[in-house]
Amino acid sequence: MAYDPSNIFARILRGEIPCKKVHETEHALAFHDIHPQAPVHVLVIPKGSYVSWDDFSAKATDAEIAGFVRAVGEVARLVGVDADGYRLLANHGANSHQEVPHLHVHITGGRPLGPLLLRRD
Repeated sequence: MAYDPSNIFARILRGEIPCKKVHETEHALAFHDIHPQAPVHVLVIPKGSYVSWDDFSAKATDAEIAGFVRAVGEVARLVGVDADGYRLLANHGANSHQEVPHLHVHITGGRPLGPLLLRRD
């Protein structure tokens, strides 16, 4: 999947589309998901043009990686899910149903979330 600079998250980063911001750092932006799947559902995106975790981990600078990972933890604390638990999810590619070609981590919590995947024994 190639990076598309017209994707919705790139447009949010450029200020072309508004978001309900939770937190912003030099390397990351966090905002509420417009279709929440849990009481708390926040997206954290890097400010660089990275398609996926694979792309980010291969090409981002050490400062970008550290800044992004720290931002994810900061956001979990800011939205109050750190005490009871939360889920981090980052989709990669078609088989995982990645819809936007810009790396994003979903932080979900605020209630028991159940198993991540259904077991098929």
